[in-house]
Amino acid sequence: MKFFGQKKRKANIDPNEIFLDSSNLPNFDVNQFEGRIEKSISKYTVFFLGALFFGLQGIYLWKVAGLQIGQGDVMKARAENNRLEHSLVFANRGIIYDRNKVPLAWNILPQEKADWEEAKVKEGEALNDFPLRQYIASPGFGHLLGYLSYPAKDSSGFYYKKEYEGKGGVEKAYNDMLNGTQGLKIQEVDSLSKIHSESVIEPPVAGKDVTLTVDSRLQKELYKVISETANQVGFRAGSGVLMNVETGEILALTSFPEYEPQILTDGKDKATIARYQLDPKTPFLDRAVSGLYTPGSIVKPYMAIAALTEKVISPEKKILSTGSISIANPYFPDKPTVFKDWKAHGWVDMRDAIAVSSDVYFYEVGGGYLNEQKGLGIERIEKYMKMFGFGSPTGVDLEREADGMIPSPEWKKKNFDGADWLLGDTYHTSIGQYGFQVSPLQAVRAVSSIATDGALVTPHVLQSTTVSKNIIPIPKENFVIAGEGMRRGVLYGVALALNTKSVNIAAKTGTAELGVKKDFVNSWITGFFPYEHPKYAFAIVMEHGPVHNLIGASYVMRQMVDWMAIYTPEYFK
Repeated sequence: MKFFGQKKRKANIDPNEIFLDSSNLPNFDVNQFEGRIEKSISKYTVFFLGALFFGLQGIYLWKVAGLQIGQGDVMKARAENNRLEHSLVFANRGIIYDRNKVPLAWNILPQEKADWEEAKVKEGEALNDFPLRQYIASPGFGHLLGYLSYPAKDSSGFYYKKEYEGKGGVEKAYNDMLNGTQGLKIQEVDSLSKIHSESVIEPPVAGKDVTLTVDSRLQKELYKVISETANQVGFRAGSGVLMNVETGEILALTSFPEYEPQILTDGKDKATIARYQLDPKTPFLDRAVSGLYTPGSIVKPYMAIAALTEKVISPEKKILSTGSISIANPYFPDKPTVFKDWKAHGWVDMRDAIAVSSDVYFYEVGGGYLNEQKGLGIERIEKYMKMFGFGSPTGVDLEREADGMIPSPEWKKKNFDGADWLLGDTYHTSIGQYGFQVSPLQAVRAVSSIATDGALVTPHVLQSTTVSKNIIPIPKENFVIAGEGMRRGVLYGVALALNTKSVNIAAKTGTAELGVKKDFVNSWITGFFPYEHPKYAFAIVMEHGPVHNLIGASYVMRQMVDWMAIYTPEYFK
């Protein structure tokens, strides 16, 4: 008996058995492998395989011939489609016009701009395929118009920035309106990137044109007079605004120094751009909109209106100005605090106090004086100054408008380590000093409210049929009295420089002292014309000039009035 796991012995095989011819083996199974390896391949098999190979080759050749000859055009078209590229069709940016349809910013094709094309050829670059921006060549429009940043390509030629981008002024404020919508086209391009044909599949939609309220003639001249006066006398800078008192339409809005929109938009003059950036006079600051200045005496008409409204004083009551007033010092009784007037004016009523700009009169009206005259006090001063739009933006349709500042006890505590508010602080605030800060736009808006008996309009540079205004809740007669004081100022007071036969003007000057030594001043002039039926208001400030100089903002406005009488007399009618 055999057990599991035992190996069964196999008999040895004789090698001769392996090589025995199959014919010698009885009962040989012809289906076994040993018999087939020596059988030769049939000639029918060879013929069959050869015919099969030749047939397949014929089918291949027939197919190739059909593709190249019979369907060659179709295949060529398919190949062409593989070389079609999509690209942008740039829309024309809207044109910017002045109120008289004079173009201020428009578009030209790259090949039309010879200097641009020449520069690109020298640099080995292809011309841009979007319209280029061109600006009016006259100075004075830099901050008003702003400038552009163009669409931009990457190193592979694809636009990663597909839109124009306004970088200031009207270009930025109305960028969406001016931009339009880009289109799309298909281009047939060969292996050398040469364009053989193109087809627009989505046409571009041009941007909307913009018409401004600005008169380019006034804009040019105002900038010219401001810049020439600053350079002649030694003012560091200046700005000015002319505005329609009824609608808020801005006729001129300029700031000196400025940048050239063309230089910044083209971006080629690196030296000039670098000079702009390093200039201590800050040509990128739009002083008319974003500049803040100590107003000085231009606030006195509003103090007068506030005092009348609060019945602090009657317009006929006179106050004596001997050149100063003194207030007892509680800490040093033998050393009273003296508040000076800029000169002794004698007895002055409200109208004359505005006309001659008496500091003593407004010290007493603003802060009170002993038991002789009660004052508004700083809380009511702040309240009324806010009513005239000081301390907050005007709402002009331009970017980066400044807020301004009206001094108050809270402001002093915050900025002077918790210091208490003193009577002297009220006195200085009453004449537009101390921490008072206003912009030229705020000044022109406020003086317009006097011209219109209390209508506070919203300034704007885009032509529109909509007029936005607030009515200040103050009796009309109080505005009339302030306006009469300003008219007297032109007839025989501090604004005598504007006493011209061309047009009757009401105006108020202001001189704000600067620095610890008070060696420099800001010179202001604000007002409106024609006096009898006011249509336009103005505000001009000349920044940081020598204190003893007699030429300032009044001189600038007089030059402007004389020029307008000859070249734009329609504004005086």
